[in-house]
Amino acid sequence: MMMFTLKKFKCYSFLALSLLIGLNACKKQEAVDSTLSNFRVINMAPTLGTYNVYLNGSALTTAALPYVGSTAYSTQNAGSYALKFTSGNSAESLLTKTVTLSASVYQSFYLINKPGALDVLAITDDLGVPSTDKAYVRLINLSPDASAFDLAKTNATTSLTTNKTFKTTSGFIAIDPGTFTLDLKETAGGTVKAVSESTTFTAGYHYDVIAGGLITPANDTERPLSLRVLQIK
Repeated sequence: MMMFTLKKFKCYSFLALSLLIGLNACKKQEAVDSTLSNFRVINMAPTLGTYNVYLNGSALTTAALPYVGSTAYSTQNAGSYALKFTSGNSAESLLTKTVTLSASVYQSFYLINKPGALDVLAITDDLGVPSTDKAYVRLINLSPDASAFDLAKTNATTSLTTNKTFKTTSGFIAIDPGTFTLDLKETAGGTVKAVSESTTFTAGYHYDVIAGGLITPANDTERPLSLRVLQIK
């Protein structure tokens, strides 16, 4: 009876070990062979307008994106797609742009510029976390009529990143977590042009810090320069 029980135990142990090895092999194979892309879309067009977003004709939003509004990351097969934007109350295309979704990466597509000159800026998102006790921020200059900008913590004597012109971005910069504001400064002269709202930066998370809007709005429908913080999810 004891021999039979021991044999059963060995058999079950072997089956459990085989199953564990099989599951681990599947996980490794899925990670290596993945052909999927993860992407999101953010409205940074400096107007009061809202926008519906479509990928190859399929809606990515259930409601029109407001300014600084973002879709959640979507997963698609890698390849070329038509990214279309319409106004919040129309299906007519305001901009249709061919974008390339790359395999095994995260990407962000920012709607930029004013109506009549709308465009899409694509940026790859490196969401690695080299240190779990740090938060990560990047400065993106999406103000069409602005000069180069630096980014610094309010009252700090040194900048986190410098000389970011329109449509350029820094890499993600490790910062100590906490609640504070950030200053957007002109690279030439150091004048503070905008201050972010007080934001809690949490360890292990990534944040877009976006200089958006216009230095000189033409009318009340255009947004003035501001510094916005967007947690990447």
